[in-house]
Amino acid sequence: MNTYEEMNNVLKDQKEFFIKNGAPSIDLRIDRLQRLKSLIMDNRYDFVDALNADFGNRSKNASMLSDVYGIMPAINLAIKNVKKWNKIEKKSSNFPFGLLGAKSYIKYEPLGTVGMISPWNFPVNLAFVPLVSIFAAGNQVMHKPSEHTPITSSLLKDLCDKAYDQNEFATFLGGPDVGEAFTKLNFDHLLYTGGGSVAKHVMSAASQNLVPCTLELGGKSPVIVGKSADLKTTAKRIMFGKTLNAGQICLAPDYVVVHKDQKDDFINETKNAVSDYFPDLKDNDDYTSIINQNHYDRLQDLLNDAVEKGATIDEINPANEDFSQQEHFKIPPTIVSNTTDDMKIMQEEIFGPLLPVVEYDEIDEATKLINSKDRPLGLYYFGNDQSEQDNILNKTSSGGVTVNNVISHLQQNDLSFGGVGPSGMGRYKSFEGFKNFSNPRAYYKDVSFKLDKVFDAVRPPYKENIEKVLKQLMK
Repeated sequence: MNTYEEMNNVLKDQKEFFIKNGAPSIDLRIDRLQRLKSLIMDNRYDFVDALNADFGNRSKNASMLSDVYGIMPAINLAIKNVKKWNKIEKKSSNFPFGLLGAKSYIKYEPLGTVGMISPWNFPVNLAFVPLVSIFAAGNQVMHKPSEHTPITSSLLKDLCDKAYDQNEFATFLGGPDVGEAFTKLNFDHLLYTGGGSVAKHVMSAASQNLVPCTLELGGKSPVIVGKSADLKTTAKRIMFGKTLNAGQICLAPDYVVVHKDQKDDFINETKNAVSDYFPDLKDNDDYTSIINQNHYDRLQDLLNDAVEKGATIDEINPANEDFSQQEHFKIPPTIVSNTTDDMKIMQEEIFGPLLPVVEYDEIDEATKLINSKDRPLGLYYFGNDQSEQDNILNKTSSGGVTVNNVISHLQQNDLSFGGVGPSGMGRYKSFEGFKNFSNPRAYYKDVSFKLDKVFDAVRPPYKENIEKVLKQLMK
């Protein structure tokens, strides 16, 4: 039996199970979420160790923050609210039928089986946070984790296989061939988290079965620093987000636009911030490695291309360490200034600890630069000028916004998360996530049989012009 057949058989079993048993009860949904919570907490140190092994070096403290405790609020919120989210939504019925006892309502029902392809950069968080919404909505799941973090993916499969019946949650390991076969399955919904180029292939494959998709992608999330911003605090917050997971975050600040008179001061503050966070980098367990050789080489290529085209490079290396010889693929935080639009670093999502800094004379130049690129997953504004803030946000578009910080909108439990245009489609987290993985089934119960004569006015044989009746109904 080949991989496709094996996965398709599991999918058939899940669909048959769903037809036989119907939508799971609220109690069962909560039980699945409670099992997820226990799975994470009981095995948190194993997850942290697996992540560290997959990356070569990944900050264990950052892993505990992002891939363990960072998942708990989403689970707790769903457990607390899933009964409320699942309530029937009453709607009004057309006049005069509502007055005569007709009822209209929306009932959120599970879609069935959701396929989930999760990425390598936060392989636990970005599998389990969307899983919360999928489970809360009453769905079953088939999961394809990333082959780039094989130790973590293997651990995920082992633990989930023990915690869940295969008809609830099934995991499939493998490389691109398994991923390609996975996207061809006739799921009831498919969630893909990753890069835009692969997303096009995922969506194309899913379209053959008309499988609806949620795509969580990325893009070049910009930072606009207004003249009213506190540069020291701004730099600290930006560089914390940029150095977390060594910038390997879909929402990482991708480039900063700052006033020309403040550019040098801002760059100096980024150096101070990094020096405070990481007095040394090379053997510092809290500074994460680049995931593998290919991504390391890609980032070096971005830097080399920028230098060849005239960029200025400021490598932030507080202890002046030699990175030419190292055990892991570490790259120091690096500021890239004097950039031009033809540089690859200003065209591609960076996904690493490199940060272009672009200067503006008038704030509209920042807006023009942002709008010259695809709509990003996140947009960040620093400053205390409300008029300027409103102007920028009204003239731009992004999946989400954080003001006076970076990434933080993702961390708000009651906000949904997703992109717009090339940065993604669909949402997960909170009630919006529950709805995303539900079928909002419309119900209408008509008036009593005893009142059937009220329909005679719109039934043949028509005794006069029906328009008079229709005008009355439209009042």
